[in-house]
Amino acid sequence: MTEKIGLIAGAGSFPLLFAAEAKKAGREVFVVGFKGITPKEIEQYAAETRYFRLGQVSAPIAFLKERGVKKILMAGSVPHVSIFGGIIPDLRAAKLMLRLKDKKANALLGAVADELAADGIELVSSSTMLEHLLLKPGLLAGRRLSGDELRCAASGWKAAKTLASLDIGLTVVLRERVVLAAEAQEGTDACIKRAGDILRRLREKGSKGSGLMVVKVARPDQDMRFDLPVAGAPTLRNMKEAGAEILVLQAGKTLILGMEEFLAAAKETGITVFGAESEDSFK
Repeated sequence: MTEKIGLIAGAGSFPLLFAAEAKKAGREVFVVGFKGITPKEIEQYAAETRYFRLGQVSAPIAFLKERGVKKILMAGSVPHVSIFGGIIPDLRAAKLMLRLKDKKANALLGAVADELAADGIELVSSSTMLEHLLLKPGLLAGRRLSGDELRCAASGWKAAKTLASLDIGLTVVLRERVVLAAEAQEGTDACIKRAGDILRRLREKGSKGSGLMVVKVARPDQDMRFDLPVAGAPTLRNMKEAGAEILVLQAGKTLILGMEEFLAAAKETGITVFGAESEDSFK
């Protein structure tokens, strides 16, 4: 019997990569999509795709149970700001949200996982079948980091880990050990753009010196089932436009979306990519 797996699919290439890998491996993929968010291309890899509104819980779970799905994963982004005005909850979602201590991503996604488990559906690691795309430690692309750059990376690592521990964001952008931008609800790309705007203004005033460094980490207690750090070729192109030269990512917990394209983009942009396991990686 063909193994079935469910996919809660947000935006971007992440859900497409998983669905393609699962289909190639002979799995039947049943996709829970969201109108205006999930890429339509997902349908070519799915046994069935059903679209729902953000805030529906009962109907998606019923869809999965009717198809005999016992395991499911989450992949792709959903705008975090939607929880403050874009969600029309069904009764089950309304009860779920009333139980939340806060509306941070971890609390909300953990509650969704609990709802799935109550109906016999296990939420599995978002890296399932994509383990080969998890970043390995060390230099992935570009040149070796200088001593000053390693010290800057260590500062960025501490700042990003503090940010992540508070469930605010995963990314900081630095210049010469000074944090110019920290990620919140706007996401990584917008954070990088904001830092790039600051750098442009500094250079217009005659500031010399290095470009930007982007540091992106996992949460200290990262739940591999949801909200994994990801990076892809578009990340590098956004960095290039912003004036960033170095990308530091957490090894073992960051997915590279499309490794070949990512490496080609790193070469094209001249951006150095370094995988760190801990603060000791910069010594």
